[in-house]
Amino acid sequence: MTPVLEVRNLTTRLAIGTAIYRVVEDLSFNLYRGKTLALVGESGCGKSLTALSLMRILPQPPALPSEGEVWYQQQNLLTLSESQMRAIRGMRMAMIFQDPTSALNPVYTIGAQLVEVAELHLAIYGNEALELARQALTDVGIPSPEDRLNDYPHQLSGGMRQRVMIAMALMCQPEILIADEPTTALDVTVQAQVLDLIRKLQQERGMALLLITHDMGVVAEMADEVIVMYASQAVEQADVRALFSHSRHPYTQGLFASRPTIEQKRGQLKPIKGTVPPLTRYPEGCRFHPRCPYVMEVCRSGVVPEFEETHKTKCWLYHPDYSKELAHHG
Repeated sequence: MTPVLEVRNLTTRLAIGTAIYRVVEDLSFNLYRGKTLALVGESGCGKSLTALSLMRILPQPPALPSEGEVWYQQQNLLTLSESQMRAIRGMRMAMIFQDPTSALNPVYTIGAQLVEVAELHLAIYGNEALELARQALTDVGIPSPEDRLNDYPHQLSGGMRQRVMIAMALMCQPEILIADEPTTALDVTVQAQVLDLIRKLQQERGMALLLITHDMGVVAEMADEVIVMYASQAVEQADVRALFSHSRHPYTQGLFASRPTIEQKRGQLKPIKGTVPPLTRYPEGCRFHPRCPYVMEVCRSGVVPEFEETHKTKCWLYHPDYSKELAHHG
């Protein structure tokens, strides 16, 4: 299957004071039509910055131009001019933000904001644009769409605002949809409704979906493939079934072990020891080594390579010389 988007060694840096820090480091993956790739990790690991880098909407400064390659229709998006990128952003690649309250303009009606998308990207105006906006609200399951066109964002519930964001993102029939924590601010029932809606629309339209989340339950329900990120790097990448049945990286194993289960009693949760290092103080070597139960001397310095082709793991435990250490701890 030919990927609709190919990302190769994507690297994004931020200039903070006189220092420069990598916030996304050498990230590579493919997106395929009708398939979902989930980016998973704790807050601050670089998930959202990856999405903003792909869309090229990081403010510069403090961000520096992203490096690497992002191939779409035989074009490297990172080398396009802003006007060329604007023709793709929103039209062929769209993004749902995690907070619709801040993403929607509070002083314009829902209809005005949807009509603006039609005018800007599709050159559709007047009643035709209004009808397209009404149909977009209908497609995402908003009741009485004619009335909602005249509402302001604050008049809608959180779930309805998120549906409006989805409608706005999908008006131009994009090939690629990036959903950044699309259910974070919603209660559990509404979360399920929004995820079902995104999945339904993806299946109908054959979109490639990049789903950013920290919720393993959402990953299990939505993803075909998963990348686990830690401290700006991908530490594990695999098919979703392989990841859930046999996670390899100690960080991924820690994420699974720290999840609550019905059988657990109070006090039996197993958190990952330590804390995520701040961007300004990433450790040398493997960035997880200060928290890792399997840490070896080789982990403390140098570059950690990726092992395996189909189930990639950035961990020395999968080097033939060190794999016995994993068996010893196992």
